[in-house]
Amino acid sequence: MTSTASGTPSRPEDDAAQVLEVTHLDGDAYVVGVRGHQVLVDQPTEVGGKDTAPTPTELFAASLATCVAFYAGRYLRRHGLQRTGLRVRAEFAMATDRPARVASVRLVLTPPPALSEQRHAALLAVASHCTVHNTLHQPPRVDIELAP
Repeated sequence: MTSTASGTPSRPEDDAAQVLEVTHLDGDAYVVGVRGHQVLVDQPTEVGGKDTAPTPTELFAASLATCVAFYAGRYLRRHGLQRTGLRVRAEFAMATDRPARVASVRLVLTPPPALSEQRHAALLAVASHCTVHNTLHQPPRVDIELAP
């Protein structure tokens, strides 16, 4: 994000922002359209949904886990190493107080079996600096507004 002449942060649409759109599908289900792709979200049946897709909160954890996996995979590729067996498991817990939010996330990165012990620290360092993880450490300004 850049700043305007007055020093106030500019809005994302001022910076060639990436855009996605969420549209109601049915019940608690929504479809996310992004770059010609579609991702569905829903809620579990025990809270009124039909459980046809992951929840937004699960996708939040999945975004972090897949970003870590992507960065780890790029590290391996850059060094000519195999990615076979690379996995990331995400575990998250919800806060017990208000407001509703994720209280903690634990990611377990499983390197490919062929990766030498000497490369483990470097793999972890690269994976720990993925874009989503960096964003959680320096959260963006979020504005929610009604369309005119």
